[in-house]
Amino acid sequence: MQKFLIVAGVILLVAGLLWPVLSKLGIGRLPGDILIRRDGLTLYFPITTMVLISIILTLIFRFWGGGR
Repeated sequence: MQKFLIVAGVILLVAGLLWPVLSKLGIGRLPGDILIRRDGLTLYFPITTMVLISIILTLIFRFWGGGR
C-alpha cells in the first residue's frame, strides 16, 4: 500500500507540474467536459477527461502489474 501511495503521489506531482503543457494539448477541454460560468462562480466538471485518464491508467496498470 505504501508503494502505491508513493507512486500515486509522484504521478499527481508530475501531472501538476506538466499541467501548463497538457492544457496546451487540449487535455481538460475535451467534448463532454462541463463548464458553467455565472456571475462570480465558475464550475468545471471534467467528465470526459476523467474517463480518458481512467482508461489510460487502467491499461497502464494492467500491463505494468503483470498477469495476476
